[in-house]
Amino acid sequence: MQPELQANVPSYAQERALEQRRVLRNTYLLLAITLIPTAIGAVVGTNLDLSFIRSSPILSFFVILAVFYGWIWAIERNRNSGLGVALLLGFTLFLGLLLGPLLQSVLGLRNGAQLVMLAAAGTAATFFGLSAIATTIKRDLSGWRSFLVVGVVVVMTAVIANVFLGSPVLYLAILGAFVLLCSMLILWQINSIVRGGETNYVSATLTLYVAIYNLFSSLLQLLGIFGGERD
Repeated sequence: MQPELQANVPSYAQERALEQRRVLRNTYLLLAITLIPTAIGAVVGTNLDLSFIRSSPILSFFVILAVFYGWIWAIERNRNSGLGVALLLGFTLFLGLLLGPLLQSVLGLRNGAQLVMLAAAGTAATFFGLSAIATTIKRDLSGWRSFLVVGVVVVMTAVIANVFLGSPVLYLAILGAFVLLCSMLILWQINSIVRGGETNYVSATLTLYVAIYNLFSSLLQLLGIFGGERD
């Protein structure tokens, strides 16, 4: 009996390794696909008149926030079905549209196109670098989960507070916090997939997409503030 059990151990380990690679492969594939509706949404949003958002910024912020978290809830609820994938792609199209005002503002700068490309390159370099680290390090980063949850709550509380305060200093601090927090989320999520802690590629893609999206938008805003050339 005991030799049989021992003989099954390598088989189980191999199956688990194959499953982890499958989840990681599907996550990367779906993440790449999400960039298509995001790009489409960004192009459309850049060419739309979204001045109504600026006319009532506080109301617009809370409506967008409610839609954002409501959509995330719907994706997670349907993560084991094709509907979850469809909702995720619709979500990325929506967030692409929301990039419109930021892209309009940055592209209005004399070096706006260069700043967008620099932010995209920085985001890509950060993602691939952290992915390489997450898949090779021997340390299990599952213990980061509680810290990251607290970090998200703290940063979002600061975001909501600054909607009313309008502090430039707090705004810069929030952007810096987003860059750090999103980088840690990418590292944690990929490490979780590799170690078998995350077995659903829709949930994994959602976490990585939101992290990449916020990383890109934060870098772009920082570059616009500190490196923008105005006429």
